Amino acid sequence: MTEDLINEYVRWIVSVDRRLIIMEYMKKHIMVNASEIAHETQRSTQNISRALKEFEDRGLIECLTPSKTTWKKYVLTDMGKTVMEKMDGKFI
Repeated sequence: MTEDLINEYVRWIVSVDRRLIIMEYMKKHIMVNASEIAHETQRSTQNISRALKEFEDRGLIECLTPSKTTWKKYVLTDMGKTVMEKMDGKFI
């Protein structure tokens, strides 16, 4: 994983509020689901679900319950943790 890729992910996250909200929430919680984040951040579940899908598509999070259609649980991947470390103290 190159420093350029990490920096690209950081820029991608900070460019959209819902992505930044996800990272802030994941900093405080090991495992998350869309409805918990939506409730705590006063965002729609659909908005947060879309952001989680974007994170998953980029390999920053992993779904622990892929066979479920609702209440999916997500954790950071190693890449996600590296990106979070880069953001810590600057953006989150």
